[in-house]
Amino acid sequence: MNIISKLKQKKWITIFVIYLRYLIGGAMVFSSIVKIKGERFTSMDGIKEPINSAWHFFETLYQSGIYWKFIGWGQLIAGLLLMTQLYAALGAVMMFPIVINIFIITISYYFAFTPVITGLLLIANIFLLLWDYQKLLPLLQPNTVQKINAVLINREIEANKLWCYLGLLLFLITVIYIPLFERNPVYWFLICIVLGLTGLIIFNKQEKQFIKKN
Repeated sequence: MNIISKLKQKKWITIFVIYLRYLIGGAMVFSSIVKIKGERFTSMDGIKEPINSAWHFFETLYQSGIYWKFIGWGQLIAGLLLMTQLYAALGAVMMFPIVINIFIITISYYFAFTPVITGLLLIANIFLLLWDYQKLLPLLQPNTVQKINAVLINREIEANKLWCYLGLLLFLITVIYIPLFERNPVYWFLICIVLGLTGLIIFNKQEKQFIKKN
């Protein structure tokens, strides 16, 4: 994992990882609310669609009731953990079976170019798992005494409470936004961009103040 260690020495990649967690986590939270509320994921039902079609599959999940809401709660919790940054490693672990399941579904039915998007999502999830491999290694080697090197050049960037507060704010806005704007992704995405840029501006100011003091 020397490659990951080298990547962690680069500031811009560390920032990229933080915002990648926001992106994946936010997307999961956004898509989870409709399931938790017990509503269809699509605008039309798939009752009369062929049994081997994606629309019929989604209708079956929706009609399951409890299972449909269970999927939603799983996505919500995994997304929230990722967005907190503090529990991002746990969020990435919880997110993995969800994402790989979504990817398999999109290649099992006709979804046009959707498998490309879900494939990239899966790759991103795997990258996040590799990023936190030092935290997860003891789970894979339980009988081995493993020293976790917590001293990383850019560890203070990820540990900054700003990212946790920003993640929680994005989470709350997403949860509140959906029932108010009926799942319209355009305004939600714009709000997330504004908040994301605001977070970067605040972080840069904090960093400049730190440099001046030292």
